[in-house]
Amino acid sequence: MTGSERGLTVAQVDPAATGQGGAGRRDTGSGTWRAGIRRAIRIGSRPGPWKRGPVLAALALLLGLLMLLHAKIPNRIGGLGSLVETFLPWFGLFIPVLLAGALWRRSVSAVVALLLPVMVWLHLFGAMLSDKSHPGGDLTVAGHNVGADNPDPAGTARDLAASGADVLALQEMTEQTTGTYEKGLAKAYPYHTVQGTVGLWSKLPLSDTQPVDIKMDVGPLGDTKPAEVKMAYNRALRTTVTTDHGPLAVYVAHLGSVRVNPRAGFWTDSRDRNAQALGEALAAEQNERVVLLGDLNGTMDDRAFDGITSQLRSARNAAGDGFGFTWPASFPVARIDQILVRGVEPESSWVLPATGSDHLPVAAGISW
Repeated sequence: MTGSERGLTVAQVDPAATGQGGAGRRDTGSGTWRAGIRRAIRIGSRPGPWKRGPVLAALALLLGLLMLLHAKIPNRIGGLGSLVETFLPWFGLFIPVLLAGALWRRSVSAVVALLLPVMVWLHLFGAMLSDKSHPGGDLTVAGHNVGADNPDPAGTARDLAASGADVLALQEMTEQTTGTYEKGLAKAYPYHTVQGTVGLWSKLPLSDTQPVDIKMDVGPLGDTKPAEVKMAYNRALRTTVTTDHGPLAVYVAHLGSVRVNPRAGFWTDSRDRNAQALGEALAAEQNERVVLLGDLNGTMDDRAFDGITSQLRSARNAAGDGFGFTWPASFPVARIDQILVRGVEPESSWVLPATGSDHLPVAAGISW
């Protein structure tokens, strides 16, 4: 091979010698420049932190408005209003979920929108986060739906007798278990009355005892049960407890059940009718000092109880510690067992340990 041939070969294989290397470097620089432009365009086209997460922001506002305006939700559509109000405190669980989504999307608008449901929830339920109880009290009252299917009524009676309550109200007793409760509570409570499926045991004398007609005998077609069936099925009573401070009117009630039906929605007709009748009985009560103990099958946020809550106040709201959920006993999600008062001062309110019932007992200390 000649020198010229070797030179030609070197020129052919050496990009620098032909200027191709320089062209390649210029192409690389041009590609980097174009990639930078594309990256800048993408960054520029991304929504800013205020424009990100519009759906999350809208959901946060809707959640806040739902809690704020819950009383405006119509009940005529499958009882939707009462259903929302029954579980109203639990809507607060959506707040951390939406907050996590807002942080993941880096959405300032969604975070700001969450201020509405946070403030509304705190306004409605913030007081439940603190202990409002006070020491002392002139009288301790307790109530318990003992459960018709309670497998251990004798054990439940022992637990309730050991609670130290001066006045004890029971609901949902059966013909088979009433005698068991009377026997188990006799030593601790010398006075008692049973009216149908409800009863009251007291360490203090009772008088003026009578059943309360809360329309449990009225069927969906307006028909009424026979008198003997009506008495056996009675689910409310009124009596007077004689105390050192004067007479105390005590009501015991077990309102109708509610049902969630795919066709009818949240069915509360029986309970709502009972609540109205009970409210009328309370309005006619002459004694200025009143205590209502009962399984009302609803929370006090439910509009169905406006006729009752306009006259009595909740001991739990006034002097409780926490939400005091009572049902179901295995995992309480709602406070449907209530202690309401008028003319006396709640000093404390608490939930007693579980028994064999599917409800938890409730108690409160009251004073004059």
